[in-house]
Amino acid sequence: MTLSRLDIHRWNRGERTVVTLAGDIGPATTPLLRAALEQCLLDGVTVIDVDLTTVGSCDAIGLGVFLSASRRAGRVHASLVLRHPCAQITGLLDATGTTASLMAVPAGRMPLPVPAGVASVPPARGPAPPVLKDGIRLRRLTRGQTEDVREDLADLTPAPPRGTAGDGDRGRAAFLRRLTASARRPGFALVVAETTALVGCAFGFPLGPDGAGIRGPDRSLQRVVQRLTARTRCVVLTQVVAQQHAQRRDIARRLQRRLLTDMRSSCGVALLRPADRAGQADFSSWGWQNMGEVIGLPGPGALCVLVLPFPELLPAHG
Repeated sequence: MTLSRLDIHRWNRGERTVVTLAGDIGPATTPLLRAALEQCLLDGVTVIDVDLTTVGSCDAIGLGVFLSASRRAGRVHASLVLRHPCAQITGLLDATGTTASLMAVPAGRMPLPVPAGVASVPPARGPAPPVLKDGIRLRRLTRGQTEDVREDLADLTPAPPRGTAGDGDRGRAAFLRRLTASARRPGFALVVAETTALVGCAFGFPLGPDGAGIRGPDRSLQRVVQRLTARTRCVVLTQVVAQQHAQRRDIARRLQRRLLTDMRSSCGVALLRPADRAGQADFSSWGWQNMGEVIGLPGPGALCVLVLPFPELLPAHG
């Protein structure tokens, strides 16, 4: 007896995802399908496009899985849409009167094309998802979503000055190392700013008396921050914003504010190399205070410690 098989591939693009199925949807494969769709919703996906181009058949149980996932998505203001069904699936949808529920594009949503590769493919042309009136939307990502767009985030790092070949690669690689290390920390959070594409991000992790297992360089950093600011808790923050964006400074301020608010912290801390004069000037323009160079913090050599007090949260978390 030949058992049915269903291969499931998922490509994320922020809150949108394409789930590509290959095989048959029947009693042996519906549990796998149900788990995959549930995971999309748990990850905060708001548009799930299910590509059925290479699905040979689907039974009533599989249809029930799609309908159940669609209802669950609707309850959290998300949507699920089936794409490119075969004749058998089209007939099943027509016979059960579910075509309109599963095939229609909800108002304000646009179909997402099936990517040819990984999540770094360009965004689809056409109307973008709803954004704020000034064209910028801030959104917090899960760890899984962060992993899917990490290369796109690294692309936001500034280009190297002329005559410094390789510096851009080192800057990009350094950003990815910081992101990878931060993502492993308890309490890690990342917020992106986007229009029809990513234009900035800020990420960080909490450091304080309620942190788990603070030791080594982290303990040294905590002591330095406490000595410089009289705060026992802070968020160690890294951010990057597209250099060419006209609203760059405003985007940076909004990212910082959103991250600190989400993490319930009254103080942000950033660590920069003393030679990074441009970075220090940027942080200064955003209201950060340069507390000077400190030796013994994570990384080689001295680092500049910059602090951003967040007065809105001082009464509860000062």
